[in-house]
Amino acid sequence: MGFWDEIVGQPEAVRALEHAASAEGSDDLSHAWLITGPPGSGRSNLALRFAAALIARGAEDLDAVWQQVRSRTHPDLAVLTTQKLLITIDEAREIVTTAYFSPATGRHRVIVIEDADRMPERTSNVLLKALEEPPERTVWVLCAPSEADLLPTIRSRARSVKLVTPSPAEIAALLHERDGVDFAVAERAARLSQSHIGMARRLASDPEAMARRERTIDLALAVDTLGDAMRAAAGLVKVAEADASAFTEQLDAVEREEALRNLGISAGAAIPPKLRAQLRNLEEDQSRRAKRSLRDGIDRVLTDLLSLYRDVLLTSLGAGLELVNVEHQARIEELATQWGAERALEAVSMVEQARERLVRAVTPGLVLEALFAGIARQGAESMTHQ
Repeated sequence: MGFWDEIVGQPEAVRALEHAASAEGSDDLSHAWLITGPPGSGRSNLALRFAAALIARGAEDLDAVWQQVRSRTHPDLAVLTTQKLLITIDEAREIVTTAYFSPATGRHRVIVIEDADRMPERTSNVLLKALEEPPERTVWVLCAPSEADLLPTIRSRARSVKLVTPSPAEIAALLHERDGVDFAVAERAARLSQSHIGMARRLASDPEAMARRERTIDLALAVDTLGDAMRAAAGLVKVAEADASAFTEQLDAVEREEALRNLGISAGAAIPPKLRAQLRNLEEDQSRRAKRSLRDGIDRVLTDLLSLYRDVLLTSLGAGLELVNVEHQARIEELATQWGAERALEAVSMVEQARERLVRAVTPGLVLEALFAGIARQGAESMTHQ
């Protein structure tokens, strides 16, 4: 596969960034870029590939640079990300300081800020000062879901690149060609992920992740009474916890192994007292990530529930569109007949309200209990009016 081929469904964005990173496009290279797009569209992957193309001195060393950039070890790359809900002002100040270093080996120094939408106003103002007086060979690349998630003063100083949601067919082709996934499995994973590239990869490669998603739909389809609602909420918290644990445990082990290797400590060896503080900092970061991963897991559960109730709504309307959860078509058709379009639309609205509560840091269990209690109450009310 070519260097940019893993960027799925974004031909215009790839053309713009590939040109800007080339010698011929130097006049079109802005000192700051803003890559926006929906979750799973490939913002971070595109930002890092753009960084590698900017750093590399030519096609001959692009692959070697990419390997370092992908592992985030290249001396001319700085990446600001966070496992917390917000990027702190101290983190912003630290990354801004690195912007004034000259490139060590490459053509440019590149600073990537993932989840730039997590910067509150005070933090954004620290970055704004750096963008107003940019160093000559430093390029900033910010990633966010939409332009509206950043301050207007930040947006006005960055060139915007907008990504779109790739089609399931494009994602399935990528999983098949790059990862060797059976095409039928790849198609199902792409459909169930709703075109989220990272989630499609997990569903296609991890049978337990696929089983957890099926458990989510099964629990939701079983909700009828208030007792069912409470059991579904408790069950889905466990699903999200298992999903978050599976994701973070593997990542934690890799990070710890890499940290020990960088510190010159062999596997199983005692950790010198002087180095224990660095590992404690890593463990604290991992603990924060675990908390965020649980909320991300609940959000994925809500995304799957939204797809289910959207299927019920479309079926009740006779829209004739392909279902996301086609494996449950018989039960979806049954609910569509039983509920009707109005109740299905209300269920969709309830999921959106649940996501808003999650963003406001309401306890995940309470978010799910309120959601399913509302759906059970709908059923009770409809029975009363019959």
